[in-house]
Amino acid sequence: MFLPGSGGRRAFWEPVAARLTQGGPRLFFPWPGFGDAPADPAIRSLDDLYDWFVQRVPDGASNLVAQSMGGVLAMRFAIERPDRVRRLVLVATSGGTRTRFGVDWRAGFRAENAIVPDWFERDRTELDERLGAIWAPTLLLFGDKDPIAPVAMGEHLRSLLRHARLRIVKGGTHVFAEEQPDEVARAVDEHLSGG
Repeated sequence: MFLPGSGGRRAFWEPVAARLTQGGPRLFFPWPGFGDAPADPAIRSLDDLYDWFVQRVPDGASNLVAQSMGGVLAMRFAIERPDRVRRLVLVATSGGTRTRFGVDWRAGFRAENAIVPDWFERDRTELDERLGAIWAPTLLLFGDKDPIAPVAMGEHLRSLLRHARLRIVKGGTHVFAEEQPDEVARAVDEHLSGG
């Protein structure tokens, strides 16, 4: 399952998914009200979006590959539904922790994304004290040129997650998964194969 960040576009992960050799069928999630997906008036918070997501997760255990805001949802799902997550890949994930390492992105985001839901900017989800409950093998991918989710955030998450490995993508901005799909796909393939 592929979860985008606040861009919300289903297509964000398609270049990476097309290069993967591991895993089964691919399921892409667009976030309602973000990107090109129509808004859902029932979604007024990250909790609502999480509930929307959970209702659409197929039965059985899946691998989750998540970007930024999607990583917050993926971590919560791995905490609350551990039997439903085989492996976890968290890419440029800056949310879900009270410790802040990156720049505050909110003002710039609103200026560039005037029509997305405003609840997203107000969200202060904190998962720090619950992250130790994640047992799924986790790959943390962070770019060394990402001011929003810097390497220090990846190091912090690695210290809280029981089975996490951190990999740094050279030249990686906040959207390096889109900019460097070959490298990201290689890392994801290796992780999904048990490497």
